[in-house]
Amino acid sequence: MFIDKVRIHVKGGDGGAGCMSFRREAHVPKGGPDGGDGGHGGDVILEADASLSSLIDYRFKHHFKAQRGTHGKGSRMHGARGEDLILKVPVGTVVHEYFEDSKETGELIADLTHDQERVTVASGGRGGRGNTHFVTSTRRAPSFAELGEPSTEGWVELEMKLMADAALVGMPSAGKSSLISKMSAARPKIADYPFTTLVPNLGVCRSGDLSFVAADIPGLIEGASEGRGLGHEFLRHIERTALIVHVVDLTGDWEGRDPLSDYEIINRELALYADELAARPRIVVANKIDVAGTEEVCKKLAERVKADSIAAAGGNEFAPSPIDPKLYCISALTGEGVDGLKAAIATKVHELREAARDEIGEGVQYEHVWELKREKRDRHFDITPLGGGVWRVSGPQVERWVVQTDWENEEAIAFFQHRFKRAGIDQALEKAGAVDGDEIRILEMAFDFESAQTAEDIFGELDL
Repeated sequence: MFIDKVRIHVKGGDGGAGCMSFRREAHVPKGGPDGGDGGHGGDVILEADASLSSLIDYRFKHHFKAQRGTHGKGSRMHGARGEDLILKVPVGTVVHEYFEDSKETGELIADLTHDQERVTVASGGRGGRGNTHFVTSTRRAPSFAELGEPSTEGWVELEMKLMADAALVGMPSAGKSSLISKMSAARPKIADYPFTTLVPNLGVCRSGDLSFVAADIPGLIEGASEGRGLGHEFLRHIERTALIVHVVDLTGDWEGRDPLSDYEIINRELALYADELAARPRIVVANKIDVAGTEEVCKKLAERVKADSIAAAGGNEFAPSPIDPKLYCISALTGEGVDGLKAAIATKVHELREAARDEIGEGVQYEHVWELKREKRDRHFDITPLGGGVWRVSGPQVERWVVQTDWENEEAIAFFQHRFKRAGIDQALEKAGAVDGDEIRILEMAFDFESAQTAEDIFGELDL
C-alpha cells in the first residue's frame, strides 16, 4: 500500500536523576560527596532509507518513545544513557511540526533528500547532576542533586514527495502508465478506463550511458489545484521533479475531449498549484499516433506548443525556453517514437542535473538549523498576570527546571532560585509589575515573589 502522509507523536527519553551520596569508608571519617550523574535520555531520530517506498510503517502506530536514562549512584557511578530510537522513512520525506490541538502544520524541520540523512525530532532529557557538581568554597557537603530533565515531545507530520527526475502528467487515460512501462521495467496496472492508476509509480529509464527516474503521476482533472479529484495528493509529487513530461491523448479518450483543451487545462492546473511549476522545464508528448485521424490534431498541438514556447521566451522565437519547442509524437502502445522521446528526456535531465550541481553548494544542515531554532524557543518565557497579585510564568526551559527540582530539599529550592534569577525572570517580573509577596505560578507549583532576595547570597557561587 502506498502511504505518503502521516502524523506521529514522538517523545525522547527522560534523563535519569543524579545521586546525592557521600563517600563512606573505613578510616575516612569525612568522605566528600560522590554522587554520580544520571544518564541522558535517548533521542528520537528520523533517518532516510533508500530501500523504503512509502510511510506504511506509520499507518497504524503513531506514538514512539525513546529509552530513558538510568539514575546515578554513589561512588561517582553515572547512569547509562538511554538508547536512541531511529525511525526509518523514505528518501524524499519532508518533516514539519504538527499541532494536534489546532490541527495545523508548523515550521519545517527537515527535508530528507539523501540516503541515511538524519534529523533529531525529539531530544532526550539531560541526566540530573550528582551532588559532586555543587561543591563550592563555602559549601563542602551539598546535600542535594538534580532530578533528570524531561525530554521534548510533540507531533510531527511526515510527507513523502517522490524523488524523480521526470514526472509524467496528463489527463486520466492519456497513456502515462503505458509509456512508463515502455520506457522502464515498471509494470503499473494498465486498463482502458480512467483513474486506473491511483498511486504514483516509479521507473528507472536508460538511454545509452544516461539514466533517469520517471514518475507516473495519476491522472489530473480540471480543479486539481484546488484539491478536486485528490489533486493535492498527486500534485505534490511533481514539486521535486526537474522535468515535466506532459502527455496528451490525441484521441480525446472515450469521452471525446478536445486534446488542445486538455493541454491547456493541465498547464493551468500546474501553474495554479505552484508558480514555479509554470516555468518548470517540460517536454510535451502527443500519444496514440497509431490511431487513424490524429494527424491534424497533432499538427495543431505542435503549433500551440511552439507558440507557448515563444511566449515563455518573451516573444523571441530563437531565445531559449523552459518548454521544449519540439512536440514528440509517439505511440505508447506500439512503441513508435518512444526511444527518441526517452533519449530526449535523458539528455534534458542530464543537463538540468549539471546546472543544479553548479548552482547548489553544500546542502542545508537541517540538524543545526532546527537545533538553533529549538534552543531559542526553549529559552523563551512568558509572564501572564492572572489578577489579584498572581502571575503565571511559562516556558519550556523554566518548566523543566521546576520538574528537575526536589521541592522537599531547601538547598535544591535555593538552586532553583539561583537559576530563576540568572535567566532574568526576576527582572522581567518586576518590569511587568510584580511586587514582594505576589504569588508566582509555574506548572503546579506556587511560591511568593521576593524581588530583593539574591540567590547568590543564599547559595554562593555555583557551577552551572
